Amino acid sequence: MVPRLNTTGQKIACYNAIMSKAPASAFSFSRLAGAALGCMCGDALGMPVEGWSAAQIEQAHGRLDAMLPGRLPAGSYTDDSQMMIAILQTLAHRGGLDPAYLARRFLTLYEPIRGYGGRINSLMHRLAAGTPWNQVATDSWGNGGAMRVGVLGVFFAEDEEACMEAALAQCRITHTHPRGLAGAAAQALAVRLAAKLGATSEEPQAAQFVGYIATKIEAIDQHLAQRLRAMPPLLRGDEEAARADLTGTYACDVSAAEAVPPALGAFLAAESFEQAVVLAVGLGGDTDTIGAMTGAMAGAYWGLEALPDSWLDALENQPLGKDHVLEMCRHICDENC
Repeated sequence: MVPRLNTTGQKIACYNAIMSKAPASAFSFSRLAGAALGCMCGDALGMPVEGWSAAQIEQAHGRLDAMLPGRLPAGSYTDDSQMMIAILQTLAHRGGLDPAYLARRFLTLYEPIRGYGGRINSLMHRLAAGTPWNQVATDSWGNGGAMRVGVLGVFFAEDEEACMEAALAQCRITHTHPRGLAGAAAQALAVRLAAKLGATSEEPQAAQFVGYIATKIEAIDQHLAQRLRAMPPLLRGDEEAARADLTGTYACDVSAAEAVPPALGAFLAAESFEQAVVLAVGLGGDTDTIGAMTGAMAGAYWGLEALPDSWLDALENQPLGKDHVLEMCRHICDENC
């Protein structure tokens, strides 16, 4: 267990010490595939209730824990996972994060039906028209750079600086606002930390976890760091209390500052992968994205084996679906493990 120390500063220092001694198993097929398919599971579970409030979800579905149809068939992924798959393909084909190559993968995989926002649709049209990849981004504070980035946290589990640099580089293709960049960095670092704690069976401690991430991204955007530090005390395993606390603190909307913190909170309040993702989606708001981010953290922590079989069976498995993601993860691990 992480020692319970007396001050926040000491707790963060303790986490820094743990992170500097990375176990080799933090980067493994189980954790990479767990993060990737965990993202897809959260995305697909949240897809049919995107934009709903927590109260509306509870009234209509109670505890939403099964894949349902919505604007897409049950088990379908949205733009969140489609862009994550582009990152996986880049890691598999280039051996690292190559922004120019990734921008081309974003464009090649782009399917408007997945639910891309109007700003990203315009960005894709500019890419298709020949605008250089590093000139198409806009000054957006949205959560789009964070929703797709989780797999980088496992890929760079042994190198915090490289993890930060890659998270920011992929974000800058579409988002240049400091808040959007900080959200991407926070999510990548959270998945990295989850993978490392999971590899040694360390139980995440909410205050230390959040304080560690907030400290790392504060120089990028102070507001997001403050919103992370606003995390309410969370009692692990109590979904109802965590849902009330998180929805009472965060808007759970499309902004990085109001989506990344509750996604972290849902992971930290849960005692299993399934509970984390169900809680995240039950918060309402940008449900597919918050679910995807929590799913990446929870999958990296508990590993692929913890993902419910019923969810995996329901996941979309077209040519660029579940099996393709597993193939990419295997290739990446074969090349780098």
